[in-house]
Amino acid sequence: MLAIVDPELDNGPRTGKSATMRMCAVSREVRPTDELIRFVLSPEGTVVPDLKRKLPGRGLWITASRARVAEAVRRNHFSRGFKRDVRAAPTLASDTEKLLIRSAVEALAMAAKAGQVVAGFAKVEEALAGGKAAALIHASDGAADGIRKLDAIVRQRGGNHGESPAFPIVTVLTSAELDLALGRANVIHAALLAGPAGKTFLSRSQTLVRYRLADDDKTAGAAKNSD
Repeated sequence: MLAIVDPELDNGPRTGKSATMRMCAVSREVRPTDELIRFVLSPEGTVVPDLKRKLPGRGLWITASRARVAEAVRRNHFSRGFKRDVRAAPTLASDTEKLLIRSAVEALAMAAKAGQVVAGFAKVEEALAGGKAAALIHASDGAADGIRKLDAIVRQRGGNHGESPAFPIVTVLTSAELDLALGRANVIHAALLAGPAGKTFLSRSQTLVRYRLADDDKTAGAAKNSD
């Protein structure tokens, strides 16, 4: 197992022994890097989220939680962690969430370009009933009736497949954000088909939900169970 290189800062994104576990600078808890967000300093000394963990310079890690990032700003953890005066915007927590949303939108757009997304109630219903869908996507501001009908198909499908894994139902994006990703208007329901681009979207959705809902004791997944 790889050791933690430094409890405060890493040595850059391309070090030969990048740790798989890091310490959150706020909670002091050691977590897998997938459950944290890396922050670096711009040349001007401003704190910048490094969602892809590729930006140069040493990085400070914070639990992927809006509350934790806001606390880091409020309690000046960035200056202490980087051991210098730095500028952390008061809006850093919300700015980070916007970047996470954009990341999920971009991943969904890539899946659509790869032919791994269908949209519209009828097409989604067909994909679910035919067993072609790998995940169901609802706009977070969608009407309850349509959501309920499609969720019922998922529950029926789960019953037919016995002990199959829970089917992902993703509700992290608004209709406007789905419109942006898919290049069409009024998207409320979509189905993700099998493929690597779809897996990337699911992973980024999970990070976004974790960021919104994580607390001291647990983190939330991107998809709810279909039971």
